Order: sequence, then structure tokens, then C-alpha cells
Amino acid sequence: MEYRKHPDRRWQQYFAGIVLYLLIPPIVILDCLVEIYHRLCFPILGIPLVKRSQYIRIDRHRLSYLSIWEKINCAYCGYANGLIMYAMRIAGETERYWCSIKHKEDPTFTSPPHHQFFLPYADEQSFKDFLK
Repeated sequence: MEYRKHPDRRWQQYFAGIVLYLLIPPIVILDCLVEIYHRLCFPILGIPLVKRSQYIRIDRHRLSYLSIWEKINCAYCGYANGLIMYAMRIAGETERYWCSIKHKEDPTFTSPPHHQFFLPYADEQSFKDFLK
């Protein structure tokens, strides 16, 4: 609720809110496409399904001390942020299945957590050992 500390930014907050809510259609489309891929392809490939409820949580709208707009915003954030984490997990499981090789080390790159179990970059012997 950082925005409450900045009442002088009211118009900037309205503008940012409009832009933020314009993302709803692409987020819903992403959700539909990721779920179709997840439900169709994971079973075919033998990859265990990811539990959606572990990532998407919409519960803060039940807090009585929030205004109606804050409840709507909290529901939107719970869905959108949870969906992105859910999609990232599905993408990570996909990457693990198809690739499993780390990227070249670069201090400006933030590796996803699932890369910790991947094969080292440019280590041909590790790759050959893995395939045996």
C-alpha cells in the first residue's frame, strides 16, 4: 500500500492504474494458452502437472479494512503475479525437459532457480555423461 504514502502522485497513479488494467486481456490470453499447453503436453511428455493453487492465490479481497478498489487491486495482483509464477514454473519444467544446460555465466544475468540442477555451460563431457 505504498501508494497511500504519496497522495501528491494521484494523477500519476491513475495513469499507471489504467495502463496496468490494460494488461488484463493479454494476461488472460497467456493464462489460457499456458494452461492448454500444460494440460495437453505435460501428460504426453510424462512431466508431472504443476499444481495451479500453489501459485495463484486470491484471498486479500476478504480483508474488511480495505476499500473496494483496494480489494479489486489485490485480487488482480494475486491473479497476475501468481499466474506469472505459475507460467514460469511450467516454462522451467519445459526447459528442464528439453534442454537442461545452464547459460554462459554472466554477472548481469539472473539465472532462474531451476537452473541450479542444469548441466554446466560448454561442458561436453558432462553432457555426454548425462546421456549415458
